[in-house]
Amino acid sequence: MNLNRLKNIIAIAVLGIAITSCARQVKRISTESAPDISGNWNVTDSRIVAVEMTKSITSSKWLSTHLEAKAGKKPTIIVGLVQNKSHEHIDAETFVKDVEQSFLQNGAVRLVQGGKKREELRAEKADQQDNSTVSTMKKFGMENGADYILQGSINSIVDSHKRNKVVYYQVNMELTDIQTNEVVWIGDKRITKAVKN
Repeated sequence: MNLNRLKNIIAIAVLGIAITSCARQVKRISTESAPDISGNWNVTDSRIVAVEMTKSITSSKWLSTHLEAKAGKKPTIIVGLVQNKSHEHIDAETFVKDVEQSFLQNGAVRLVQGGKKREELRAEKADQQDNSTVSTMKKFGMENGADYILQGSINSIVDSHKRNKVVYYQVNMELTDIQTNEVVWIGDKRITKAVKN
């Protein structure tokens, strides 16, 4: 009887060790050095493209032309729609935020809110008309209008054979003068990844 009981205890202990050794382990890592596990578009790709795009935009001729025409006044940009036309799910809003952050860090242009966030700001102003004191109430018609809108798309091509694949991403962006509809800058950034399964 004692021998059977001892065998059961040993079996349970071995089973417990086996289960815990196969358990998921999570380790926090730096977002600056995020590993590329799947070969899909990731946070590093988004950040690299955003920084390089904004550098290209703010170092192009249109900016000096604008500054000269407007007596040194920085242009105001709104980041518009970026469409995901790639083969995988990419949250374009994350990329848009990386672009906006890069513009703010660069400091060469002014940035205004667009889309749903702008509508939320307008709703807040409307609420203040009825619920805030006159001295703190924000008025309608005082927004900074954008001079330019940045729009674009994220595209991809996949070439695969057996266990190997190459994923090619291309981000295309265009900066347009809102008053005249003149395209003042066009750029793209390409990333190619080789993945072996």
